Amino acid sequence: MASMEDRERGFEAKFAHDEDLKFRAYARRNKLLGLWVADLIGKSGEEAQAYAKEVVAADFEEAGDEDVFRKVRADLDAAGAAVSDEQLRTRMIDLLAEAVEQVRAG
Repeated sequence: MASMEDRERGFEAKFAHDEDLKFRAYARRNKLLGLWVADLIGKSGEEAQAYAKEVVAADFEEAGDEDVFRKVRADLDAAGAAVSDEQLRTRMIDLLAEAVEQVRAG
């Protein structure tokens, strides 16, 4: 019976580890996205870092990516930046792949 309990604990630990990695990858993606958008709307230095933190915080409004998408879409529109929805969503996907690699690399 101990073997089953050990196995169950192992699965729980792996699930917790995987969820932590997923959370960190999405947070990293959102930061990278925020820095990219900040550059497009004319922010740099500390202003760009602060904006990236706003994008990361926007992800806590609801589950999924739509809260982040809406925030950066509105900011891009307000700044008059010519980025289509498709370009923005593609960039989000590309940055997630980059973020996963960065998180895995430590």
